[in-house]
Amino acid sequence: MTLTIQNLALSSNPLAKHYSQFRVGERLLLTGHSHQAWPDCSFRGQQQAWLDAAEHVDDKWAKAGHQADLVKEGFARLLGDEHADIALGQNTHELVLRFLSALDLASKPKIITTDSEFHTLRRQLNRMAEVDIELVIVEQKPHTSLAERIAREVDSRTSAVMLSHVFYNSSYIFDDFTPIVQACEMQGAELLVDMYHSLNVLPIDLHKLDLANAYLVGGGYKYCQLGEGNCFLRVPPGCTLRPVNTGWYAEFSLLHEQPGKLVHYGEGAARFAGSTYDPTSHYRAAAVFEFFQQQGLTPELLRTISQHQIAVLATRFDALNLPNDISLDHSLALSDRAGFLVLHTPQAAKLSEILHSQGVYTDARGDSLRFGPAPYLTDTQLRAAMLALGDAYRAL
Repeated sequence: MTLTIQNLALSSNPLAKHYSQFRVGERLLLTGHSHQAWPDCSFRGQQQAWLDAAEHVDDKWAKAGHQADLVKEGFARLLGDEHADIALGQNTHELVLRFLSALDLASKPKIITTDSEFHTLRRQLNRMAEVDIELVIVEQKPHTSLAERIAREVDSRTSAVMLSHVFYNSSYIFDDFTPIVQACEMQGAELLVDMYHSLNVLPIDLHKLDLANAYLVGGGYKYCQLGEGNCFLRVPPGCTLRPVNTGWYAEFSLLHEQPGKLVHYGEGAARFAGSTYDPTSHYRAAAVFEFFQQQGLTPELLRTISQHQIAVLATRFDALNLPNDISLDHSLALSDRAGFLVLHTPQAAKLSEILHSQGVYTDARGDSLRFGPAPYLTDTQLRAAMLALGDAYRAL
């Protein structure tokens, strides 16, 4: 059965049967913005990784390499760039570190970011600001002037601008990149965009976003359902950066030559390669990417489903008529929201804890209580989660 909006109103979502191990029909898993359930096929992929290692021992790497190529192809499809040049990593932090290590921070010590970046960027950049970089932090709001305010900060001392496509603490979709791109090109600065909260929940077209010459980082832990160990750095054409943080895979194509003191790099994304890794995650990811294609779960369909689910959650929250110390930002239109709903309250962490004790999985980041639906849930489950929130608030 093809998944449709009408299916979500049924007592049982037809997609749920493919997630039997995660029991998505029995639990209220509203952390889809953080960790979506894995389809059953991912278990078979994980098993195959072990079987290939047992059968082929060190010769397994040819098979593992094929799985890695399938993962790169999957990410390229979701980015709307079938020819995307992609480096894979176990997490976005290791890829961001390689990117940072390639910048000429000695002569261009300035990095520009926002006050709403996920901890991967926030912590690393704040620590670097304690040592040797000039960090400019631009406030997310007001959204209408964000692009202009960032672009205005870019100057000849700027190495990079680093920000998100979707902000993790509000679900706001930021897509006015052109002024920033133009400022970076004029000053010779690099642009890195975190796509983690848009990948596979929003249709993405790099050219429409004006990001053809940007570095893009993200992964499959959230909306792609790939699990841990599946992250990427998309490298723009003509990249000649030389990361200081570099693994021997970055010269893999040159290993037949006698190594010397000069550090050589492969072409494009190969410059950001690491070293020996656990390929199990790529087997799992390749199986899930194939599953999404088989089920017709395109970013366009997933966006339609997500918008419907966010609307159900928002409507049910409003119906609770809770006091003002827990609120939904109604100035943010439904079309401006990505794949999760944020409620603002000083009691976010406590409410998430109470909800968890009631079998409702959410999470909290500061004063943001986040509800993340997923395509295998029903409207009934979403309504039940919001009723549980009302009970949790009254239990405070």
